[in-house]
Amino acid sequence: MPMNGKRPAPDLPEPLAPLVDAHTHLDGCGATDAESTAAIVDRAESVGVGKVVTVADDLAAAQWAVRAAHWDERVYAAVALHPTRANALDDAAKAELERLAVDPKVVAIGETGLDYYWPGKLDGCADIETQVEGFRWHIELAKRVRKPLMIHNREADHDLLTVLLDEGAPSTVIFHCFSSDANMALSCVAEGYVLSFSGTVSFKNAHELREAAKVVPDEQILVETDAPYLTPHPFRGAPNESYCLPYTVRALAELREQDPRELAEITTANARRVYGI
Repeated sequence: MPMNGKRPAPDLPEPLAPLVDAHTHLDGCGATDAESTAAIVDRAESVGVGKVVTVADDLAAAQWAVRAAHWDERVYAAVALHPTRANALDDAAKAELERLAVDPKVVAIGETGLDYYWPGKLDGCADIETQVEGFRWHIELAKRVRKPLMIHNREADHDLLTVLLDEGAPSTVIFHCFSSDANMALSCVAEGYVLSFSGTVSFKNAHELREAAKVVPDEQILVETDAPYLTPHPFRGAPNESYCLPYTVRALAELREQDPRELAEITTANARRVYGI
């Protein structure tokens, strides 16, 4: 198992199948080529996670994600510029994202959206106005290529919903790593959006998020790792990978009072429908 120098990686969980990791960053987990990509996906598949969607946050990552998706039939890609990098969305970047977006292994436009946490804290972070402009462009792209829009939302609930309403949302919108409260969850559900839950739903102190997870209908829920980040309890601080997804699914199932195997089947059917895989 890989280590990050702080805590050893979690042991392989008891297998839970079928599962799709709806949002991960294989490059962030150490994948650099076809061999290292396959090693990560092999570990995931050994515990039932048979498909993964690797997600870009900058242009180089978008190009890499598409290459990785062609290296391994179990891998799919999402391409976009992260909202904090929206200031890099020049004409050349737009042209390249448009080229990548039509690739058959690209199943979503993302992660895009709004992040109100980092402006003023992170050097080079796009300001809010620039983020909104970038978000609008990605919405238009998703509609043009007829692929789901994958949302990154940090402390921007109201404005994010407002922009989606103003622009007209694509037919499928996925809130990746949903992190808001039950009221926001219900607002998203009412609009038909899909909510994806990561390891944070297993954190005992995430009270509002855990309440939100209870109100999402079966047909609008996905599961993800967002690896290498957000390793589920009790492994916080350890490196995360797609193979850790069963830990999150079992925690989410307990919270929703569902059988883990049933929830695995539900989320996998949703992922196949939403991403067309």
